[in-house]
Amino acid sequence: MRIKLLNKLARKRVFTIEEAAKITGLDRNTLKVLLSRLEKRGWVERIEKGKYIIIPLGAEKGEYTLHEFIIGSLLVKPSAIAYWSALNYHGFTEQIPSTVFVQTTARKKKQDLRIFGVRYKIIRIKPEKYFGVEKIWIEEFQVPITDREKTVIDCLDKPRYCGGIIEVAKAFREELEGEKLREYALGMNNSAVIRRLGYLCDYFGVNIDLPKPKTRNYILLDPTMPREGNVEGKWRIIANVELEGLE
Repeated sequence: MRIKLLNKLARKRVFTIEEAAKITGLDRNTLKVLLSRLEKRGWVERIEKGKYIIIPLGAEKGEYTLHEFIIGSLLVKPSAIAYWSALNYHGFTEQIPSTVFVQTTARKKKQDLRIFGVRYKIIRIKPEKYFGVEKIWIEEFQVPITDREKTVIDCLDKPRYCGGIIEVAKAFREELEGEKLREYALGMNNSAVIRRLGYLCDYFGVNIDLPKPKTRNYILLDPTMPREGNVEGKWRIIANVELEGLE
């Protein structure tokens, strides 16, 4: 029974109990018992409740895992690898985050998970903010990840998930598509994103046409840092981090 089950699931590498039930025709209770035995023998490994990966022949139990981006993309649907993880993937920062950041529009009971020793942070966003996603190949899996410009915009929206404005500012040393940045910034429907983007584009000499703020209120360039720094009137920004040297 165990060998037959593995043979039927072998092509998938990753599967849920629901998929296993559909493929094998077995009921959930029987499957749970079988999968528990397979896990003890080191033939499958549970990613989280109801989700498993098949361990290749010859691999040691507890030592085999999938790439963390693959696992991250399997934790919730729809999803995209985003924020600091995407910054690093696109080569915008040399910092390697200890957490894999996953963006989704869906509800997830647990937003902080630790799987195979890796920490995952699930960040829920509004459906209208879920765009600018591309797919990359990792092994034989297609993994969704925010594209270069959307990664920048997401980090300006939620700097706490990218290590602060300094990390996302490093992206402006690379070639970015100004029109995409503009389109994505306007699509976020967040004045703070537009103002932070406008300030950074001015600083790094990126030509972009953005609407000027109509409010008199000032926001922090980096909300993760103390409220102190130079006041910049054009974008109504308090420049509370030093960008000198990043040019």
